[in-house]
Amino acid sequence: MHIQAIIQHFGYIGVFFIVFVEAIGFPFPAETTLTLSGIEWSKGVFHLAPLWVAGCLGNIVGSAIAYMIGRYLGRPIVLYFGKYIGITGPRLDSANARFQKYESAVVVIGKFIAGIRILIPYLAGINRMRPILFFPLNILAAVVWAGTFLIAGRYIGKLFVHVWPFLKGHIVLSILLCLLLIALFVAFRIWEHRHQKRAEGDFKSPPENK
Repeated sequence: MHIQAIIQHFGYIGVFFIVFVEAIGFPFPAETTLTLSGIEWSKGVFHLAPLWVAGCLGNIVGSAIAYMIGRYLGRPIVLYFGKYIGITGPRLDSANARFQKYESAVVVIGKFIAGIRILIPYLAGINRMRPILFFPLNILAAVVWAGTFLIAGRYIGKLFVHVWPFLKGHIVLSILLCLLLIALFVAFRIWEHRHQKRAEGDFKSPPENK
């Protein structure tokens, strides 16, 4: 079932489920889900408050479970399941070293980096980051992260409604605009991929000798 079909059929529960599943490590497109939900919000399908709560709670609850797994089951269980998404022993060890150095900043900023986001709660648990520090930072990051993509989706939806009647009467311009949007999307994905690789490179690099 397509993501849009899931959120249209299951509503807020569907949004919660997709974001929750992504937060515990499964390859679900949470950011795309939130953006599409924002578009549906612009159509009046959703209301902001419960939609935002669903997105935030999905990530918060999923991250909390990942944190508990890392804290109480530790490195072996993370490596056992992590092998399916490319988490190796050396990579995890290097990530641990970096996480210990920048833990608070990583919890907040890493929420916006696809691929890194799902690893952070496990690192926090493995490193026994204090719950009184991890949970408030994670909640703050989840609220800002979910809100950013929901609001972006709303504005995309509003823009489409206003622009579509004009584009229907200007086919050539519509095609050129579509090509431009595709190019911008590809450029963004390339930038995101490079940014993710750079972040992973920071994790993988060995800690400085003291």
